[in-house]
Amino acid sequence: MRRVFKTRHFARWSRKAVLTDAALCQAVDEMSNGLIDADLGGNVLKKRVAMPGRGKSAGARVLVATRKADRWFFVFGFEKNERASVSPSELEALQEQARALLALSGVQLDAAVEHGALQEVCHDGQAEGEKSHP
Repeated sequence: MRRVFKTRHFARWSRKAVLTDAALCQAVDEMSNGLIDADLGGNVLKKRVAMPGRGKSAGARVLVATRKADRWFFVFGFEKNERASVSPSELEALQEQARALLALSGVQLDAAVEHGALQEVCHDGQAEGEKSHP
């Protein structure tokens, strides 16, 4: 059972960048199939995501904490025209955050969602709020 989350910080950024949950779910599908732009170490991956009206090359870069299994956490994002990448100190902090997020139990994840620290983006490949079709 795959669950995809975004941190509160990432959620604020993605709202401003107009990056939809459907686009994030699609990015996880692509990463699950091996389409990863960079493995930054410490369970942090970098992925290009298309922005509305721009495509992937001029779009956003997102950093995801995962072990490429059942849990994916969008932790940081930036537009390509804003910066090239993250600094070594930012990456170190993101790797520490990845360790903490990936250590959470299912009960702790549910509590984090309930308290607003995390937002669930999609569950088993389906965006939250979408209805399955028979």
